[in-house]
Amino acid sequence: MNILKIDKCPLCGGNHFEEVMTCTDHYASGESFQICRCKDCGFQFTHPVPVEAEIGRYYETPDYISHSDTHKGLMNRVYHWVRRVMLARKARLVKHNSRLSQGSLLDIGTGTGYFPHFMQERGWHVSAIEKSPQARQFAKEHFELDVAAPEALNEFADKSFDVITLWHVMEHLEHLNETWETLKRILKDQGILIIAVPNPTSFDAEKYKEMWGAYDVPRHLWHFSPSVMQQFGAKHDFILCERHPMPFDAFYVSMLSEKYRKSAFPFIKGLITGAEAWIVSLAKKDRSSSMIYVFRKK
Repeated sequence: MNILKIDKCPLCGGNHFEEVMTCTDHYASGESFQICRCKDCGFQFTHPVPVEAEIGRYYETPDYISHSDTHKGLMNRVYHWVRRVMLARKARLVKHNSRLSQGSLLDIGTGTGYFPHFMQERGWHVSAIEKSPQARQFAKEHFELDVAAPEALNEFADKSFDVITLWHVMEHLEHLNETWETLKRILKDQGILIIAVPNPTSFDAEKYKEMWGAYDVPRHLWHFSPSVMQQFGAKHDFILCERHPMPFDAFYVSMLSEKYRKSAFPFIKGLITGAEAWIVSLAKKDRSSSMIYVFRKK
């Protein structure tokens, strides 16, 4: 297996790293991976991990819901319920920040296609990108969406989109800085970039530590705190305009975390922790399990 070697921090360029914890891949392999932190800027990442060309086997499980769309098990049924609620919220967020009722939208890492389909039904001209052939086929069969492979990202013309969205995708991307630069190139000057990622400084992350479900090693390569995400935007000439908590994520992630702990009654215990996390995020939104960041070009 070829390993992605991280010799310098993608954010600050430093090379002073420390190991923070060891996490287990509970989805696919049972293997262990280190979470490391840059001592200079605090950015956390999984290391070592397979290179992008070889990481596919860690997604090849019927339980990986964003690719398989499985309803198997209580946790996945909760996921589907949360997704239905969040689709409408995402659409409102796009409309509010873009000040558009219709426009051109690119959804990167679209999974099985629910979000671009939702926006297409509301009159948006939608493009979508997804690495999983299985998920692309699902989107084609169920929504008649022609979802492109990741290579298509570099083929879009400059200033093509009013809105670009990455819902829980940035943490998966090997070529992090190159992706930011491409996003800047293909986004219109008055366009908006919306990124949602898990938050390793959240209430539930600090509670569950190495058992936190949203570390999701090795599929999640990068772990973005709110301050780190703002710094990445600034590095690539974006201004952070808004940030929003995703309180529902804490319920799902906490249930997963309790399951990984092999707790009795993981659903009930996850609900309790999710409620605690939600209350905390009301006062301190940067402690939310996941965060949505809205950027504009400088």
